[in-house]
Amino acid sequence: MMVSTRTGPLARRPDNSAFKQQRLPAWSPMLTASTVLPFFFFMALICLLLGVWLLLTVQSVQEVRVDYTDIGACAVCHDMRKNVSNAATLCTCKLDFRINKALKGDVFFYYGLQNFHQNLRRYMDSRDDGQTVGRKTNLKKPSSYCKPFATNDKGLPIAPCGAVANSIFNDTFIFKYHRTAASEDTLPLLRKGISWYTDKNVKYRNPQTDNLSLAEVFQGTAPPPYWQKPVYELDVQDPINNGFINEDLIVWMREAAFPNFKKLYAVLHRANKPFQSGLPKGNYSVEIAYNFPVQYFRGRKQVVLTTLNWFGGPNPFLPIAYLVTSGLVLLAAVTLTVVWCKFGKEGKNMEE
Repeated sequence: MMVSTRTGPLARRPDNSAFKQQRLPAWSPMLTASTVLPFFFFMALICLLLGVWLLLTVQSVQEVRVDYTDIGACAVCHDMRKNVSNAATLCTCKLDFRINKALKGDVFFYYGLQNFHQNLRRYMDSRDDGQTVGRKTNLKKPSSYCKPFATNDKGLPIAPCGAVANSIFNDTFIFKYHRTAASEDTLPLLRKGISWYTDKNVKYRNPQTDNLSLAEVFQGTAPPPYWQKPVYELDVQDPINNGFINEDLIVWMREAAFPNFKKLYAVLHRANKPFQSGLPKGNYSVEIAYNFPVQYFRGRKQVVLTTLNWFGGPNPFLPIAYLVTSGLVLLAAVTLTVVWCKFGKEGKNMEE
């Protein structure tokens, strides 16, 4: 066995190798005007082409927005909802609108809200994920984060608890297509499959029923204060779509990042004529069960009909960002070119 005999400073000296002595070959690029300026102009051109392409892609998405907050017949319902005591009183209104260009392909129906801040920290924390995942202990004893919407005035636990669930959007819509002045077709809408797969199958589950009905499972709980129905009766037409797996509830519980947002309500079912290719142009109407008040936060309500493509919805942010970047890079390229032509083209020292 060989034992190192080096002591003192020599024992700490690195080995005489190319790696430890930093003698590895290296390449140091020489940045000159002939290499940098073409790169700047090339990047400006690439960003410009991407911006124009994405902008044309976004503009190919068709969208129809109908504001019904206090428009036409909905003005009566809007005034009625100012008074909390009228919350249980049913109010419906009808609005007519026209689609001037056919919406081809899959058509998605959204409801939109303006000036509703779902991104407030205390609002977002006011929920019990353990309860909505189906834990019976949380069903009977909600999290303290839900206060003051954890129990009602009688001491019963609220299901689902918290401010997010309490403020659920509860307007409903029936869309109709008027072929002629005397005939109309109700648009067939798919109300299932509107939530994220992970939300529907992982994050939201009903408590184990043990051969009990949902009403029996939720016995001893109370609905949120602003709700007109208990959670096990949210969808009367589809009893399976009730409880914490109700898709309208799941869609609402995924908070929006901005105060102006839209959430998916339904998708056009294109099985029968005349909707096999989408929505034909013509006259339409929407019948609204007006329940959700907006006066308290000075908001607006809309229904949004839109198509989608590979890029998504009509969001021009990314195309505009590319165009702005292209302009800034082009400005920098022109500025550097002028400086180079004035001071450095003939090898002059810029400091002279």
